[in-house]
Amino acid sequence: MGSPDPYGRQLNGMGAGISSLSKICIVDRSERSGVDVDYTFVGIGIERDEVDMAGNCGNMIAAIGPYAFNERLLQDVDYGQDGPVTVNIFNTNTGVIIRSEFRSRNGKGDEVGEYSIDGVTGTGAKIQLDFLRPGGAKTGHLLPTGIAIDNIAGVKASCIDAANPCVFVHSEDVGIDGTILPNDFNKYPRKLQWLEEIREVGAIAMGIAKSKNEVPRTIPKIAIVSPPRTHHSLSGTIIEESSIDLTVRFISDTQPRRAVPLTGALCTAVAAKTKGSVVERCLSSTPVNTNMITIGHSSGRIQVNATMNSNNEAECETVFRTARRIFEGRVFWNE
Repeated sequence: MGSPDPYGRQLNGMGAGISSLSKICIVDRSERSGVDVDYTFVGIGIERDEVDMAGNCGNMIAAIGPYAFNERLLQDVDYGQDGPVTVNIFNTNTGVIIRSEFRSRNGKGDEVGEYSIDGVTGTGAKIQLDFLRPGGAKTGHLLPTGIAIDNIAGVKASCIDAANPCVFVHSEDVGIDGTILPNDFNKYPRKLQWLEEIREVGAIAMGIAKSKNEVPRTIPKIAIVSPPRTHHSLSGTIIEESSIDLTVRFISDTQPRRAVPLTGALCTAVAAKTKGSVVERCLSSTPVNTNMITIGHSSGRIQVNATMNSNNEAECETVFRTARRIFEGRVFWNE
């Protein structure tokens, strides 16, 4: 991947100098009952020689089902038959099972379609991802601290674990505009430092680490949430207040994200349905879609269907993505 690179660019490798483009997915047939493939996510450090397998990457999961189909990793499948395909994926990082549903055509996962994702150019075939029982993915508890709001490093915060653990703070409580764009965070280095401290203290409170030195780079993620408000996205398009239920800005591996991590969106949706949480208090009183939580982020919107049971546990979360194969090849590295 070109790490470690003190210049933060990864020019001597495949990475691109930002955490969302320094990732590896390891996929193989599974021996688990009811599961087709095991998937391990690996986050590669950029400036440092770190390999982080603490959390999961939701967006990369979109590619796992079609990849498993194309590589003939699935059993009892008619690869010559066009039509719907279901792949059950076990994420070894979190223990969550994800059901991937897509269509095949001419012996491959179909890539051609009209579905579009905010923040991604072009369109593709729709892939449905169902995250089954995502609550407590890392800690074993939806509310690892036992309550919906904690005092974390002097700030009211909600520590939620669904798909990936996250710490949510209100934009007003940290003195940051809830519609801030990623590059503008550079104007507030002390705020970023403070948010990282909140994240580290939150990790300890959630039982993910015993000390700040043990806190993983990638989890918990920290997010700034605020009520919906009309604002511009990175592309310059206007996101109307009436088109979203709330606004969120994620920071991952100390880098402000240009969109929203998929597992972050899943955790946000569950947090929005958790009574008394910081996220729930930011929700619009008039939802865009009563079946979905519509989240505004720096590149547009994402909708998540989060189903909770009578015990306020997350049963299933559904999102739609696209994926396509870009290349096949071998990567060489120096010992």
